[in-house]
Order: sequence, then C-alpha cells, then structure tokens
Amino acid sequence: MCGILAVFGCVDNSQAKRSRIIELSRRLRHRGPDWSGLHCYDDCYLAHQRLAIIDPASGDQPLYNEDKTVVVTVNGEIYNHKELREKLTSHQFRTGSDCEVIAHLYEEYGEDFVHMLDGMFSFVLLDTRNKTFIAARDAIGITPLYMGWGLDGSVWFASEMKALSDDCERFVSFLPGHIYSSKEASTPMFLMSRKIKSLGVKMVLSGEGSDEIFGGYLYFHKAPNKEELHKETCRKIKALHLYDCLRANKSTSAWGLEARVPFLDKEFINVAMNIDPEWKMIRPDLGRIEKWILRNAFDDEKNPYLPKHILYRQKEQFSDGVGYSWIDGLKDHANNQVTDAMLVNASFIYPENTPTTKEAYYYRTIFEKFFPKNAARATVPGGPSVACSTAKAVEWDAAWSKNLDPSGRAATGVHDSAYEDAAKTPSAMNGA
Repeated sequence: MCGILAVFGCVDNSQAKRSRIIELSRRLRHRGPDWSGLHCYDDCYLAHQRLAIIDPASGDQPLYNEDKTVVVTVNGEIYNHKELREKLTSHQFRTGSDCEVIAHLYEEYGEDFVHMLDGMFSFVLLDTRNKTFIAARDAIGITPLYMGWGLDGSVWFASEMKALSDDCERFVSFLPGHIYSSKEASTPMFLMSRKIKSLGVKMVLSGEGSDEIFGGYLYFHKAPNKEELHKETCRKIKALHLYDCLRANKSTSAWGLEARVPFLDKEFINVAMNIDPEWKMIRPDLGRIEKWILRNAFDDEKNPYLPKHILYRQKEQFSDGVGYSWIDGLKDHANNQVTDAMLVNASFIYPENTPTTKEAYYYRTIFEKFFPKNAARATVPGGPSVACSTAKAVEWDAAWSKNLDPSGRAATGVHDSAYEDAAKTPSAMNGA
C-alpha cells in the first residue's frame, strides 16, 4: 500500500506551507517507504508515499496525463488496468504503473470513469485546467481515506488520521463507493506484517471478506433463517471499511506491505452474494460448518489443497488464533489499569460511544491520547457486538446481551472453547 495526502484551497501557499505538507506526509512514510513525491499548484498540494509494486522503476507518484494538467495521487491497485489501457490507445503513457490509467480515463470519460475501475483504491485527482478536484474510494473501502476541513476553509484528504489531526478542525471517514467533487466529501496482523517484511516480501494475499460474504463467524450458528443470515452478511459487508479493511490495511502498511484481498473483488462478491443463502446456513445435522460452501470448493480428494484437519477446523477469529493466553493477558492488563470506579464513571468521561468494559475503556484512553478531537471519535463505530456480530444479530440469542465480547469464545454453545464451557473444566476451576 501507499500513503496519500492532498490539500486544496489553502489561504497560505508559502514555502512554509509546502514544508508543512511534506512534514505531514512523512507521518505516512511507513505506508510507502520507497518514494516520497509532492506536486504543488497554487494553493493545492498532492503528496504521496510510495510502496513500489508495479513498475517500481518509473511509477513514482503523483502521476500525470500527457501535458501534466491532470495530477493524481493514488493508494491501492487497479486490477483491470491492462484492459483499461486498451480503451486509451490515443493517449501516451509515461509509466507502466497501473494507476496512471486514472489520469487518462478522467480526460476521456470525466468523473464517470471511476465506475470502470476494478481494484482496491482511494485517490485524489486535480485538474489544473479548471482548478477542480475529485476524490474517490473503492466500493468496499479496502483502502482507507479520510476527509477533513481546515479553519481557513481548506479541504484535506489523507490515508490516515495522523496526517489530518493537527491541521483540521473536523474530519470524517470517507464513505466507500463514493466520489467527492469540488464541483459539488490490530495487533496480531501488525506483528505478522513485521515478520513478513523482514523476509523481504512486499505483497501478500489476505482473506478479508470471506467471513462476511459466507457467514463464517461463529455467531452465524444462531441465524434463525436464511433471510436473516443474508441480511446480516449484507450489513457486515457494508461495514467492512470500518473494521476489517481498516485493520488489515493499516497493520500491513505500518511495515510497508501491501495486502490484496481476492474475496473483495467486485465480480466475486456479485457471484457469491447471489448464491441462495440456504447454502450458507450452518447445518451440523448435514455436516455443514461455518463457510461450508467455500471449504467444499477447496475439497479436492485427488489433488488436496489443504489437509482435512485444516480445511474443516472450526472458525477461529484472528485475534483468538494467536493464542487465548494473549487475549486473556490483554484483558488482565486492562483490569489492572482501569478501576471499577473509572468504569462506573465512563459515561461522564466518554459520553459518546461510552466503553462498557475495562478493556474497551483502556483502549479508549490510548485513542484519546493520540486523537483528542471530536472529529476523530466520530470516525469510530460503536454498538453492542458478540463475536464480531452487528448489533442486530445480538438479538439472535437472548444470552448474548449479557456477554458482549468480540472474541469468538463469546459464542456460547458454539465455540469448542466457549467461556461458559471453559469455566466448567477442572483447570479453570483451579484458576489455572
């Protein structure tokens, strides 16, 4: 992945402002350690921190059209760039970068070109001919993008809040699948990414989206019928940009890695979401566990992709998968840091999205330390959840309202090591 920062309409366009933009862009350096670029035009700035994947020799950004009147800074990958180039035979390309097609598509089709893109992306484009700009984000929100407003009336865009928090009075998460036009706005993965980076790898494949599309979380065991299951998968997909996509992108980008997400390809989603949801229902009586339809697709007896015990093991959430002792250790640490009195008064200290557990309270104090503004809080979702469910799905089991925990072990009666079951074991009784 890369990091982008764009500012439009600054009152101050001095050398000092240019230096400030460079300074803020460097806060995103972890996302793109291979190259830093900046384009200045009057009171407009487009900065880029590049992780070189495609055309590492000449694909530095910002990118331009033939006469450099259209400038674009992009975070992501355009998967169908070769097909799109075939539609642009009258244009002269300067690089082999997949993202250069954006500048030429804009010239050819105007803002409507965004719907032609297949990939994971967030970008900002400046047309210097009429001094207008557009910003866009892919339909799922695989790559992060925030939009902010300065006190001088300037409009800002950035891959991460840290580039906006000091200079913007207000900022929001840019909605997936949207276009803004000036003519008219996680620890285990982090550690894993560090290890992968140390091996010299720049790009990895990640499975974000499969649980949302196929109903893979353990709480889907309690889906009352196929209609409710389908509605919940739709809710989960629409919220991916606030949770899994954000976690995966920032955790990998922190180490200069790019994570590609094949399950979130537009065509794949269209096919998978048109499958009769009955096939996604978890039916132990028929031998169908979580994501059975996906697992079955990889169950090839003659040429097995995975051993059976891996292919058909119970769903384990990423944070739980690194070891329950790690999760329990975090909770113990939070319990030692947050007193009962602090939690009782949480609604007075944090009236918005009030933390309801000591662990949540502890994380909130860390967040507030780095992002104390109201605008930052507004970008973070809230609401009750069990084992990564939406608030609506909590209604599927009356017992869940008393055990709101993101761990898969909160899916009592389902998880092999559910909290209620673990409490009955001799080791648990002895405090082991």
